Amino acid sequence: MSLGRREQFFIVITTFNRADYLEGLLDSVAALNPAPDGVIVVNNASTDTTSSVIEDATARFAALPAPVAVFHLQLAENTGGAGGFSAGVDRALAQGAQWMWLMDDDVTCVPDAIGAFGPWMEKYDAIIGRRYDAEGKPFFWQNNFSTFLGFPLPVRGDVFASSNEFATNVGCFEGMLLHADAARSVGLPDPRFFLNWDDTVYGWLVSLQRPVRYVNEFVLQKVRVQRSLDLGIRHLNDSSDLSRFYVMRNRGLVGQYLRVHGRFNRVGFAFGTLLTASKELLRLIAVEKTLHGSGRLLAGWRESRQILAANDFTPMPPLEGSH
Repeated sequence: MSLGRREQFFIVITTFNRADYLEGLLDSVAALNPAPDGVIVVNNASTDTTSSVIEDATARFAALPAPVAVFHLQLAENTGGAGGFSAGVDRALAQGAQWMWLMDDDVTCVPDAIGAFGPWMEKYDAIIGRRYDAEGKPFFWQNNFSTFLGFPLPVRGDVFASSNEFATNVGCFEGMLLHADAARSVGLPDPRFFLNWDDTVYGWLVSLQRPVRYVNEFVLQKVRVQRSLDLGIRHLNDSSDLSRFYVMRNRGLVGQYLRVHGRFNRVGFAFGTLLTASKELLRLIAVEKTLHGSGRLLAGWRESRQILAANDFTPMPPLEGSH
């Protein structure tokens, strides 16, 4: 493939009321070598000092020896991570991005990350690099999406023992690198998810058309310290009532996408929903030491049933120019 395969590399950040984290992330972006061609910061109607952090970064990036354009996309309301990444991908494509590296605001970039991605960008259109946790240790992330359950199952063992790439069928918006061709053919991330399941489903949709690869390159570090439980085959981190609601509510959207693609199994999906609820209850009891929040799981499940019962669901459409 031509060298043009690596051109127009954009970083897309979604942020909401975490100015301190965002400032640290933008500092790490400024230290990237090679540097990105552009940075999109989606400001999800933050009410803290996020806007001033972005303004300062815009001036700082413009003064670099090789200036980098920063685009501040201010949203009128908080649309969640899903809505933020949907708007961010849309804006990046409009700016001519060929690659979009998607990330939350509570991570930092490893300085040589873009170079580390380089060889993989010659081969694949959807790439997920590895992350360090807040203590600098490898963060466990290796899953495959079971369409029978509508649920991502952790993969045991060292997936890089015999190869530096692992074929997966899920996405992760904390570090997924996406080529414009993949985004156009699948469409924008679905903002109806708000939080949770949006990246899992998006990666699965991409995998129906082209390979998705988890690669043995450390490209990000998590900086937000969370309480967690090591289960051996995965980690459970602490959560929030908002997240608990959407992790159950969005089961309805997951089911609808499975239906669109002829992969919905009522019995298997019901069991996957039970697994989801069980995982969240375990998170509450073992990590957060409480049952407070279980009501939000029930409320989300009730709403998921309404979404799943709707007969007018339409998926996000492919974008113009897809092929």
